[in-house]
Amino acid sequence: MKKLVVLVAAALALTAPIASYAMDHGSMKMDHDMGSAAHEEVVNGVKATFKVMSMKEHMAAMKMELPKGMKETHHLAVEFKDAKTGKPITEGEVKVKVQGPDNAEQTKDLMGMQGHFGADFDLSKKGKYGVMCKFKVKDGQVRSSKFWYTVK
Repeated sequence: MKKLVVLVAAALALTAPIASYAMDHGSMKMDHDMGSAAHEEVVNGVKATFKVMSMKEHMAAMKMELPKGMKETHHLAVEFKDAKTGKPITEGEVKVKVQGPDNAEQTKDLMGMQGHFGADFDLSKKGKYGVMCKFKVKDGQVRSSKFWYTVK
């Protein structure tokens, strides 16, 4: 048991420097243009609009420098709106799985960021990426959306 505690403590200590590169997007003001839509669809009364932009573009739009050592290359954002009223839906739970051209998978919970949900992903390999999203908004219904995104 002591060995397990020591191993967990060591793992946490080793990942702390990496975690310091992570960004708290939730506290940032996101009033910049997130680019054009990569995919849009209505799922059971909710319009989902997905946007993908390079981290370089994303950081430049916020007038910030790209942190050194950051492995994520793209920011994926999704906006939800009521399909009938157009009213933004800003509360909910969103999980995205991205499968790369090499079949490597990345799964992340997207955090709420002033009008959209987003997270950063490593899309450094050229080719087709499968993007699969499950989301639950305030009505409690679980919805899903899938699309292909190509990195050239």
